[in-house]
Amino acid sequence: MKLQDELPVDHRLVLVWRIGAGLGGVFLIVFGCLGLADHPGFLSTEGNDIAGMSTNGALSVLSIVMGGVLVVAAVIGGNVAANVNMAVGVLFVLSGFYGLTVLGRSGANILNFGIHNVIFAFAFGVVITTFGMYGRVSSHLPHDNPYWRQRAADEVPMPNGPKTFVKVIRPGPPNPIGH
Repeated sequence: MKLQDELPVDHRLVLVWRIGAGLGGVFLIVFGCLGLADHPGFLSTEGNDIAGMSTNGALSVLSIVMGGVLVVAAVIGGNVAANVNMAVGVLFVLSGFYGLTVLGRSGANILNFGIHNVIFAFAFGVVITTFGMYGRVSSHLPHDNPYWRQRAADEVPMPNGPKTFVKVIRPGPPNPIGH
C-alpha cells in the first residue's frame, strides 16, 4: 500500500502543504532577485543588505534555486509538496548551523552570512518543516487521516460515547500472602 494512493486528491492537507511551499518559495525568489539586482560580487563578503539580511551573488542564486524547488513542489502538490517542505526545512536548519560556524571568519563565509541570516535560516527552516509535517506527524490524528490508518492498521478506533468504568481482572493465581 502506498500513501500516495490513499490520500485523496482534494484532501485538505494538500492545501496546507502547497501554501507553505508556495509562500516560502516566492519569498526566497524575491529575496534572491533583489540580491542580484544590486550586482553583488559572486563570493563577496561585504556589501549588500536585503530585508535586513546580508547577501552576495552566491546566496542570491542559491535562494532563487531553493525558492524554485519550493514553487515547483507547490505546483505538483500532494505528498511531493510535503516531502519537499520537510527536506528544504532541514536544509535551512543545517544552513543556520553553517552560518554559526563561519560568523566572523571572512575567508570561510562564502555566502556572506550575518547573524540575521542565521536567525532567518533557523526560523524559516522550522516553519517550512512544520508545514511539511502538518497532518502527518501527531499523536492526535483524526481516524479518517490516511497517515493514522497506515500507522494503526491493526488498531481499532476508540468508540465514541459515554465513558464507562472497567474493572481489570488479572488472570492467573492470586498473589501469595506477604508479597
